[in-house]
Amino acid sequence: MGIETALRPAVRPHRATTIGMIAATSIAPIAWGTTYAVTTQFLPAGHPLFASLLRSLPLGLLAIAFTRHVPRGSWRWKAPILGVLNIGAFFPLLFVAAEHLPGGVAATLGATQPLIVAGLSVLVLRESPSLWRIAWGVVGAVGVALVVLGPAARFDPLGIAAGLGGAVVMALGVTLAKLWGRPAGVGAATLAGWQLASGGLVLLPLALAVEGVPPRLDLAAAGGYAWLATVGGLFAYVLWFRGIGRLPITATALLGLLSPLVAALIGALLLGEPLAPIQSAGFGVALLALLAGQLSPGQRSRSAPPSPVEGLSEESRRAP
Repeated sequence: MGIETALRPAVRPHRATTIGMIAATSIAPIAWGTTYAVTTQFLPAGHPLFASLLRSLPLGLLAIAFTRHVPRGSWRWKAPILGVLNIGAFFPLLFVAAEHLPGGVAATLGATQPLIVAGLSVLVLRESPSLWRIAWGVVGAVGVALVVLGPAARFDPLGIAAGLGGAVVMALGVTLAKLWGRPAGVGAATLAGWQLASGGLVLLPLALAVEGVPPRLDLAAAGGYAWLATVGGLFAYVLWFRGIGRLPITATALLGLLSPLVAALIGALLLGEPLAPIQSAGFGVALLALLAGQLSPGQRSRSAPPSPVEGLSEESRRAP
């Protein structure tokens, strides 16, 4: 009994911390799951670049001004690369897919991201492939497809290209964010601000030259843009990049399955799109895959707890 009591403080806090980190990181894809409904119900059509710009640049600059940190050293080129991948390229592709495809088709294409991340983690991070998480990634994508695909689904070539392209660029951005970590003294809010601002600056000339400002912006559109910029933008990305630094990358990517599931749930509860029995079954399958993918059987119990600086860059680890 004495040995068991002595062991509890060393084991339970770590597990509780991990569960808390998973729960906090999950808020990001839950927020992103509202993008499909907000885009189709509130935003003016035909302006994906403008929507991406408002979602990224204003609060990205605000975060930099508030934290008073600008990229230095190698981060002068790393931050723009991450900003282009995670924001500048991903946002427009996401909105184009949402406008040219039913939300279900776009969500299914996005659900391939964990599999892409699993492959990149082997190629870029030199990690051993986790067959457990790869298998659950496949199961999760199948579950999402059962939830959101239907006989009336349209397969517009431009939308499909945008959906797959968005999955690839964000998977690469997630992988590089894990590889590079973040510099010493820089928090997740600063890192998110750098990327939002960098991606927004790339989008600024494109949005103005290609689309311009929508001719009519009503109160509903203003509210939609505000939601995507705050909850679905800065707040979500702070939690997301914080989670990438602390959790296994493929397991984190699997949390992205929450996005299409939330989109389907919103459709069922608010948009009059009830789930059929097979869709409900797919919802359960995808949720099971998401939860199972957070486990690593036969590994966690034998390994030491991760370092408290896990996910930080080499520069950070050497800092006093």
